Amino acid sequence: MAKDISKAVREVCLSFPEAEEVSSHGSPDFRVRGKTFATYVINHHGDGRIALWLNSPDGAQQLHTQADPEQFFVPPYVGPRGWLGMHLNRGASWKQIAQLVREAYEKVAPPALAAAIGKTIDVEAPTKPLSPSDIDPLQSRRAQAVLKGMRRICLALPETSEVLQFGMPVWRAGRKSFASMFHDRQRLTVSFWVGANRQALLTREARFHIPAYLGHNGWISLDVTKECDWDEVFELAEYSYRHFALKRMLALLSQ
Repeated sequence: MAKDISKAVREVCLSFPEAEEVSSHGSPDFRVRGKTFATYVINHHGDGRIALWLNSPDGAQQLHTQADPEQFFVPPYVGPRGWLGMHLNRGASWKQIAQLVREAYEKVAPPALAAAIGKTIDVEAPTKPLSPSDIDPLQSRRAQAVLKGMRRICLALPETSEVLQFGMPVWRAGRKSFASMFHDRQRLTVSFWVGANRQALLTREARFHIPAYLGHNGWISLDVTKECDWDEVFELAEYSYRHFALKRMLALLSQ
């Protein structure tokens, strides 16, 4: 059967002794004894890339990015620590990809495991393209239906607008965000400000969770992967909107 890039990545990264896959921030991390040697990242914050971030040996980042800037890049967050970003859909050979993954594995693996690798895996190049929803989960039929509903609710409130922030739709009351929608490749969520007290109450239900980055400010995320109570979403959106809206906007809301 034809395989896509995702299957080829797993074939390479899991070929090494004791390598395992762990989900981290919605992306597959490949680790050996708790240490990450590669991260597979698709469309990170809307950048459109299908890439591997590799925990490469010292000097490899500078060497590859200068020699072939079309194929290699400095990834966000981990780039300052010397990690190497590599495009997977720009014609690089899978023999080269496997070799670079091996070098990243060898950097973090215990010497005994690194010595036990043997010959680098020979990977057949993938022939099946990723679907649009594989690259951007917000393009799936379910996500588009939820996006339509969120726009209907959020944009009906006074002086609201929709913007893209880190590749996800965000709705603002004036200049302040009051709602967002996010897909982490495991679940589709919509998020709102509810305050710390209500946040604690809502998280008693499995449908709700405290989101990363914003959770400490009183935000809550609702899982809408399979179903969505639009009356509930409307109430959460309006509650959040009222917290951030200016007085003149609230006056318009009450008319």
